Amino acid sequence: MTADHGQHWPIDEDLSTLRERLHDQAVQAGMRGERLDDLLLATNEAVINVLEHGGGKGTLDIWRNETHLTVDVTDTMGLLGREHVPAQRPTGTVRGFGLWLMTQLCDEFTIEQITEGSRVRLRMDLRVPSPHGGSRGPAGSVREDPGQEGTQSSH
Repeated sequence: MTADHGQHWPIDEDLSTLRERLHDQAVQAGMRGERLDDLLLATNEAVINVLEHGGGKGTLDIWRNETHLTVDVTDTMGLLGREHVPAQRPTGTVRGFGLWLMTQLCDEFTIEQITEGSRVRLRMDLRVPSPHGGSRGPAGSVREDPGQEGTQSSH
């Protein structure tokens, strides 16, 4: 697989079309099953945050290379920072844990301030662990070797 030039879409109230586009791009990248569901859920949470807390407008960018699928969700407010991500799942509420959830579902999760606003980056590893040498570890990480202590997660 070679790198693609990506797709760029505005975020608006038509979430079903956005999810369908994201789904199609992720499937074309080779994602399936639980990993695909994780990416769709994490991205949905990020997009909802843009609509509810990030000025109501933003963009979604998706691209891939030989090893990763990356989704950037950018808002127009620019107020979101890493300090807003709880270290543990908030309790006593049915809302308010979307950022924490993104850290659990994706192999990499970052927030940064850019000219356009706040950008949440969600990245999934496209390399499928072998049935004998790798396993899905805690917090969405992928371990290359079951005996290896470190993970590749950056959250």
